[in-house]
Amino acid sequence: MSEARSSQPARLGVHFLIAQIGAHAAAKFAERLETLHLTPPQGGILGMINRKDGLSQQTLADLLGMFPSRLVLMLDELQASGLIERRTHTTDRRTYALHLTANGKKALQAIGRIARQHEEAVCAALNENERQILASLLSRIAEEQQLRPGVHPGYRRLEKRGEGQ
Repeated sequence: MSEARSSQPARLGVHFLIAQIGAHAAAKFAERLETLHLTPPQGGILGMINRKDGLSQQTLADLLGMFPSRLVLMLDELQASGLIERRTHTTDRRTYALHLTANGKKALQAIGRIARQHEEAVCAALNENERQILASLLSRIAEEQQLRPGVHPGYRRLEKRGEGQ
């Protein structure tokens, strides 16, 4: 191998860079949410309930791609923490409607602040125009890969761990 070649850094594939940055960003975001005693999946669930107030547990499970039995455990934790409440559904008394409590709304505001700080830290090397371009390109990739908008694919992995529990 020539000396010129060996001094050049290896060009990493886009797939590797996306995975590397994604894993790093996810770990850092989880660390930041620990200050609220929340995990990223719990934060995502709070956000989904906020966007679709009164949705049923089954509908939420479908949106997230999770089995309802695993979701129920996570909802139990959020309810025990005073962040959500289950109310009898207005049209089906066998179904619970999910709502944020006042503390849940405060937690969601704190999550929003943390998310903005996190994005600022992760994207510090980019100017605003570059961030918009990156977001646009990543959105196109996500759409082509048929990822659910606004839903982290990690929820499906949570189910695999919960199957034997």
